[in-house]
Amino acid sequence: MAKPLPTRADLIDYNYAVAGHDGTLCDVDGELFIKPCTPAEIAFYESSVASHPDFADFMPTFLGTLTLDEQTNGSIEDAGAALLAQHNGTTVEEASAAILANGTARGGFPVAKHTVPEVVVPVKTGKRIVTNLAVVLENAAHGFIKPNILDVKLGIRLWADDAPEEKRIRFDKVTEETTHKDLGFRVAGMRVWQGPNATGPEIDEEGYKVFNKDYGRFSLNKHNVHEAFENFLFSELAGIDEELGKLVAQAFLADLDKIEKVLAGQESRMYSASLLFVFEGDGPALRNAMEEASRSPSTLVNGDEENSEEEDDEDETAGPKIYTVKVIDFAHAEWVPGKGPDTSAILGVRSVSKILENLAGI
Repeated sequence: MAKPLPTRADLIDYNYAVAGHDGTLCDVDGELFIKPCTPAEIAFYESSVASHPDFADFMPTFLGTLTLDEQTNGSIEDAGAALLAQHNGTTVEEASAAILANGTARGGFPVAKHTVPEVVVPVKTGKRIVTNLAVVLENAAHGFIKPNILDVKLGIRLWADDAPEEKRIRFDKVTEETTHKDLGFRVAGMRVWQGPNATGPEIDEEGYKVFNKDYGRFSLNKHNVHEAFENFLFSELAGIDEELGKLVAQAFLADLDKIEKVLAGQESRMYSASLLFVFEGDGPALRNAMEEASRSPSTLVNGDEENSEEEDDEDETAGPKIYTVKVIDFAHAEWVPGKGPDTSAILGVRSVSKILENLAGI
């Protein structure tokens, strides 16, 4: 049964994008994440789903694309109305009227329903891709009561072969001055829930401490970058003590091991792709979710796997979300047969794994 069309009260501006572009659209439940993109990014999603299913398992769930006719005066948002109508079982006119009446949901990261991530921390870039195409994804943060979100940009070289010289110089400077150079990654953004009564200049209205892109650019280096992961995993004020934080780190490690093996076994280039980490930031909810998982045959699994065997059983209720890890941002990604694995991205995954191993006490 299709869910009802969002009302005005439901349309919320999710402003959690840290390194993406403006112009993204989502329905209020966050079930759909519509992101302006290039033909190359769409091609990468399609080829990954068709020919690289092991990697596609760690990508945002790809639902399709929107294409705007060059002869129309529409926008990504207009085309989004058509897709929302299809998804919600309403007419295009109803969906368009709702969007026009309520205003377009702006910003980056939608906290979604079945979903996937393309986001991470509240910082608007002010940039917008000039395109008539959009990729439609699901969002990974839905189902969490207080999702903690971390975006880790991978690689040493950050520019693709078609990048202009100015961009190559600029990105090489970023690599040279950050943890990209030695560790193959940098923290691109993060938001961590601090508890129900948290206040302060760095705390947003929802009780999250926000670490924007400058945090990873200018405050972290190869000697102290582990502190970012400590800030992400452990929050006593939110009820996440050392025990819980270590369990989450172990869960992340299990998926990172799989991602590393997939990248090592396939030939690709993932320039400026990211790892997106999400886990339940409310300590009591996290503990309850873990206890519930421990009572079932499976233990901690990536959040998107929860419905893998029961999705056809309408009477089966999914358990609370614990965590998820995804690889995101494929504007400059491609499969490159004959050229070997992406050692630059793999270095980043391994470096993150080593930090998490230390924090997990492994």
